[in-house]
Amino acid sequence: MDIGINEQDRQDIAQGLSRLLADTYTLYLKTHNFHWNVTGPMFQTLHLMFEQHYNELALAVDMIAERIRALGHYAPGSYSEYARLTSIAEASGTPRAQDMISQLVDGHETVCRTARSIFAVVEKASDEPTADLLTQRLQVHEKTAWMLRSLLEG
Repeated sequence: MDIGINEQDRQDIAQGLSRLLADTYTLYLKTHNFHWNVTGPMFQTLHLMFEQHYNELALAVDMIAERIRALGHYAPGSYSEYARLTSIAEASGTPRAQDMISQLVDGHETVCRTARSIFAVVEKASDEPTADLLTQRLQVHEKTAWMLRSLLEG
């Protein structure tokens, strides 16, 4: 494979993207869980918001996995791999709506940190497609974290 990025850099980028994929998929599962199980006075708003979020995350995991494949590596795709690679804690029990929001803020901020941690090797390798993907993901996660965080104010 000769796409202008050496094997070691492609491997390092794929490893970083695998962590991003695991975080994104774990956040997807958590968001979908909260969509199903949210209760309280904000039910309708949160139920619909969480649905929008998990649908967006479902598309994102595909984009991230396909980028890993384009770099010549296999994408992780099992719960055990995601559990090993993710930085996002699973939800235990069924949290209150406010706690769900707080956990999702933490999750989106975690994804931001994971995405940012990959930039050094991406920039070193002049991997513009991955840099573009990371930038797009950061925009989504930062905006989502801000919107969720605003629900916790006051």
